[in-house]
Parts: sequence; C-alpha cells; structure tokens
Amino acid sequence: MSQTLPQDKLSRPHADLGPRLVPRLGTKERPSSSALTLWHLLSLDAPTVAALWTYFLAHCVGLWLPWTAPASMFVAVWMIYAADRLLDARALDASSATASVPDLEERHRFHHRYRNRFLAALSVAACALVYLLPHIAPRALLLYTLLATLLGTWLLFVHARGHHGSTPRRLPKELAVGIFFSAAVFIPTVARAPWLQLSLLAPAALFAGVCALNCLFLYAWEHPKPRSSQPQAHWTTLWAVRHLPQLAISLVILSLSATALTASPKPPMLACALSTALLLLLHVSRRRLSAVPLRAAADAVLLTPLLFFLAR
Repeated sequence: MSQTLPQDKLSRPHADLGPRLVPRLGTKERPSSSALTLWHLLSLDAPTVAALWTYFLAHCVGLWLPWTAPASMFVAVWMIYAADRLLDARALDASSATASVPDLEERHRFHHRYRNRFLAALSVAACALVYLLPHIAPRALLLYTLLATLLGTWLLFVHARGHHGSTPRRLPKELAVGIFFSAAVFIPTVARAPWLQLSLLAPAALFAGVCALNCLFLYAWEHPKPRSSQPQAHWTTLWAVRHLPQLAISLVILSLSATALTASPKPPMLACALSTALLLLLHVSRRRLSAVPLRAAADAVLLTPLLFFLAR
C-alpha cells in the first residue's frame, strides 16, 4: 500500500542511509520474475488492495457498487503509484552525470528501466479513467476531487524538495499515506450511504492504521540503521520504527476490541487485525526473504478480505 496511497505509498528514497536490508540489485542481479514480484514491480499491488477493499466495504454493509467503482479506484491508484515511482526515479538520470548513486529500491529502478512503457501505459490509463469518471456517483466524485487536491498538494511538496539528504522531512509520509489511502477506499461507500459515516469511522481509522504500519514496516526493513543515518526521516517515523512490534500488537488488540464492543461492520475490523498480525509475522521472519519478495508480501497481507469471501 506504500508509498505505498494504500508510501508505496510507498517508501521514498533517502540519501546516505548506510547498509540496506539486502545489497542493492545490480544490472546483472535482477529479482526473479515470479508473479508476486511482478505484481509489485508493475505497481499493481496498491491498486489491487484499494479495489478489493472498496468492494469489500460496500459488501459488508449490504451496499451494491457498480463495477466502475472498484475499476476507477484501481486505475486511479495505479496511476498515482506509477507516477510517484517514476518521479522518484528521476534521481537515476541525475546520477549519470555524477559519481553518486541514489538510494533507490528495485521498484524505482524497474520503473526507470521501462519508463517509456510506463508512460505509454499511463496515457492509456488516463483515457480509461476519463471514460470511468462519468459513471462515478456525483457525491463520490466531489469527495474524490477534494481528496485529489490535497494529495496533489502533498505530492507536489514532496517532489519539489528533490532528493537532498540534508533536508529534514517535514511531514510523516507514513501517516499521510494511511489517511489518504483509507479515505479513498471508504469514499464510494460513504458517498452512496452517508448515514453510515459514524458506523464506518472505526473501520476507517483502523484501516488507516494498517496502511501506515505497512509503510513503517517497509521503512524499517529498507533502512535498518540508527537515527543519525536517517536525516530525512520525520521524528514520528523514527519513533515508530523503534516500537513497531508494540504498535502492531496494540493495533491488533484495538481491532479485536472494536469488533467486540462497537456496532461497526465487523469483517473489516477483523480483516485489519489479521493483516496487522501477518505484517508482524513478516517482520519476525523478514531475514528469510530477499528485499523485493518481502516488499511484495507486505502488500499481499493486505488482501485478507479475500479470506472472508472464500469462507462464505
């Protein structure tokens, strides 16, 4: 979910951060082209999570969504993530004229290697989104416009700063990703059934927490160094990565408690608890996986709604 904008959203590049979880992949050392790896490298992970949760939430409250709702969600999220990674990969062009090599992940290098194909795909996706927009509920479209404005402002601020390692991060990316991703996923349901706003508040907050934890775990795995080697990180990020197991366990307990004590739809909160537990399990066993499969698995554990559909 990343940045993942369920940072990918998403883990943004950081300069001079010392040794990584695994060595950076060279031109002759590419990740295996497994389905899970390609799902991640093609930026299909976050859109899949967003589209699945969009349908899942509506299904849990007995609301029928036209196919255009999850489809437009998938296309829009893919465009955001692919564009974000292409923008991050600009540092590779700048590095060709210098001796420095930017600290980017394989997902950024993959987008840079195939940037022309991604740009062409973005053009096709934009046309598809133009076709889908008239089929979105007017209230949902209004909320999306507001959310897109806020997201665009945030992305502009982030990318306008460039990749200067000495510049401290002013906004906690992980928290922003959690909020934006959760809001986007809940908009189709809330727009069609505004009377459910209060009952969906707890699931929305819990899902935002899961998305933020997803980004925090990724950051911790990709930058396993002390605070002094992470000049760009927000202080809340640095605090959170030192307490990830405790935060994950707390979110699991909170999700299960909300399931038992509130009248909110229970399957989404149970799915949040399960996804968080799986993230923690990945964290414990992270050294058994190389970087790219681990990154892909971190998003795959957000697909827990599939288990509820299979159990029916």
